[in-house]
Amino acid sequence: MLLPTSNTSLRHSLDRWFDSVDVRPSVIAEIEDTALMKVFGQHGRGIFAAPIIVADEIRKTHSVHLVGRAEEVREEFYAITVERRITHPAVVAIAETVRDGLLS
Repeated sequence: MLLPTSNTSLRHSLDRWFDSVDVRPSVIAEIEDTALMKVFGQHGRGIFAAPIIVADEIRKTHSVHLVGRAEEVREEFYAITVERRITHPAVVAIAETVRDGLLS
């Protein structure tokens, strides 16, 4: 298995899930860069975790296959701004997506 490094929230979530289902993965590599992890997976070096919301894009871009889902594994992202109103178009789009429930 290709895992994110131990200093990430995704790794902590994966480790908790592995413990809960009594799985001890064979760790091929711990990789900080998710793009590099996808390339290793693309070249058959191991499986990796990725957000389901981008699964279709990852499958198309990296010619990989979905092998399973772990609903309990979560990764959190925060958008923090000093502005009272969100004005940046990208941040507005993210906030609207979250409000619409697409990322929960």
